[in-house]
Amino acid sequence: MKKILFKLSIGLCILTSLCIATVYFVAFLLGAPSLTSEKNTTFYSAQGEIFGEERGTENRQWISLDEISPQLIDATIFVEDQRFFQHKGLDFKRLIKAGLTNLSTMSLKEGGSTLTQQYARNLYLTHEKTWTRKLKEAFYAVRLEMFYKKEEILEGYLNTIYYGHGAYGIEAASNYYFNKSAQSLTLAESAMLAGIPKSPTYYSPIDEPIRAKRRQKHILNVMLQQQSIRERDHFLATREIVAYSPSFRPKQQLLGPYFQDAVLQEATEILQMDVESIRSGGYDIYTTLDVDQQKLLENQIKTVIDPGSDLEIGAIALNPSNGAIRALVGGKNYETSPFNRALHAKRLPGSTFKPFLYYAALEKGYNARTMIKSEPTAFTLANGQTYQPDNYNGYYAHKPITLAQAIALSDNIYAVKTHLYLGPERLAQTAKKFGISSDVPPVASLALGTAAVSVEEMVKGYAMLANGGLDIRPYTIEKIVNYEGKTIFKRKRSTGKNVLDRKKTFILTDLMTGMFDPELNGYMEVTGSPITDKLTRTYAGKSGTTTSDSWMIGYSPSLVTGIWTGYDDNRPITIVRELSYAKDIWADFMEGVHEQQADKNYFKVPEGVVGVPIDPDTGKRATPYCPSSRVMYFEVGDVPTQYCTDHVHEPHSEDERGLFKKWFELFLQEEP
Repeated sequence: MKKILFKLSIGLCILTSLCIATVYFVAFLLGAPSLTSEKNTTFYSAQGEIFGEERGTENRQWISLDEISPQLIDATIFVEDQRFFQHKGLDFKRLIKAGLTNLSTMSLKEGGSTLTQQYARNLYLTHEKTWTRKLKEAFYAVRLEMFYKKEEILEGYLNTIYYGHGAYGIEAASNYYFNKSAQSLTLAESAMLAGIPKSPTYYSPIDEPIRAKRRQKHILNVMLQQQSIRERDHFLATREIVAYSPSFRPKQQLLGPYFQDAVLQEATEILQMDVESIRSGGYDIYTTLDVDQQKLLENQIKTVIDPGSDLEIGAIALNPSNGAIRALVGGKNYETSPFNRALHAKRLPGSTFKPFLYYAALEKGYNARTMIKSEPTAFTLANGQTYQPDNYNGYYAHKPITLAQAIALSDNIYAVKTHLYLGPERLAQTAKKFGISSDVPPVASLALGTAAVSVEEMVKGYAMLANGGLDIRPYTIEKIVNYEGKTIFKRKRSTGKNVLDRKKTFILTDLMTGMFDPELNGYMEVTGSPITDKLTRTYAGKSGTTTSDSWMIGYSPSLVTGIWTGYDDNRPITIVRELSYAKDIWADFMEGVHEQQADKNYFKVPEGVVGVPIDPDTGKRATPYCPSSRVMYFEVGDVPTQYCTDHVHEPHSEDERGLFKKWFELFLQEEP
């Protein structure tokens, strides 16, 4: 038995030696690999145009090893690969240890890669954690060590490794973090930078200062143990206050920088990888961006908003049929503030929240002509407290008004009365059906939009009205192709689940076109009157204003656009013209997008819905004598039969009276 085991051991050793020899022989035959491989992750628009790259020459500066601080070189070697100058590309002791750990956990979480392997991965491979990639990485490392000097490999590594915040290579990192060259780095700064590549997000000294400082101290301790630095140097470096001066943000020069960030974030969810690995992974990412729409949106913002104003903006335009985001702006200036207000800011939506309330009201039996009195009202709530909302500028009808007019004029009393009649819980539940995932407290003021939500949530909700009630998820990525040209993700075309009633979404959509219809003017003009003269086709929409927020969200059958403006610190908007920015940007953008579309693209009336002319003043069917009339839509079985008798022609003679009586009896008698 011992002889058999001995022979097996000898055979295994011979086989292993042959495999290693074969690897080295093949590596020798293939020759020296290139040291200049670029692996930009490239963004493509919906039209197939390149509009951005995540790794380019503008954020990487190649310098020689002599131009890099020796302390940075030592810090990097001691923390990443202490046997760098002894091994031939593979550190078998580290590999065996890491391999055993990974086998025990059935994962690839444990590293073990040498600097040469990491450099090989940066040059030729993706960052996906698979056994195949690990084997390729080892093979390329052998080739690098076979044909290049250690100093050349180390120089290449330090000039290509990612240090976070868009900086590739030590010179770009040194300039970004400290506004100085890599040659001038102090020991403390060198140790700080050397700790970043292991996980640029986790150890970012800008975003995660506590973790970064802890890692810096660990590196300094290792350098002291290895006698690379003296006790005095260690003492001073651990106590040095490192001052940062981050200044490099290249995306501002590119189209849609906020959109690009959104693409990266979505890619991390799809590929289950960190942002840095995707940035430097050489991927081709095909997105939903419409270049013309993005340029138009950015230009409208620059044209409308006073450049001297601190007012900020968040804006999204998407296709309601599938949720594809066509344009996105997260702020006025990416370089000044990369915070994406369209996706991550939570603000009060004001009256733009009312369509969700009125959808619930339609479910409860309301229709376009449901009348409620508009007058100053104090509501006594269940807890005994009094709630007294106001209409805009204190204007009231002081009489019953229709739902159609209440939406067009944005009457707050009508909204709160409806909300309390339905019960506050009803609106909170309905909002969730519309995709509002933020916390929505079921309180009396919720009808007036007092729950903080994002622009993305609101646009998604309006998209469900535009598409007839289908649930969608906003997205930015259609396809991802890896460095080897293999498609690793392709979005499936699927019809969303029908969440809302198609007939009711159409009726509500038609009611929301009323904000632009002067026929619905009442105790004040319709809320869309300031921009009505800009519009050449039918849109549905709703505006909203709070003390510190201004919104406009509206749509055609093919595009939904939401605009929010306000100050980051939530201070009140007191400059009158700033209150109109959201509407002006929305109107100009929507008209610009639809300008080239010959088809007016009207909202299609679904089966089971009938339109009849209604007198907005009385809520009854209009006659030729009504001063105003608007076609309103009703579900079959709910169509009004009574004609307006408040507006009639007064005949001046007996013959005329007789003729009018016959005409009235013939055409205006109530339908059975």
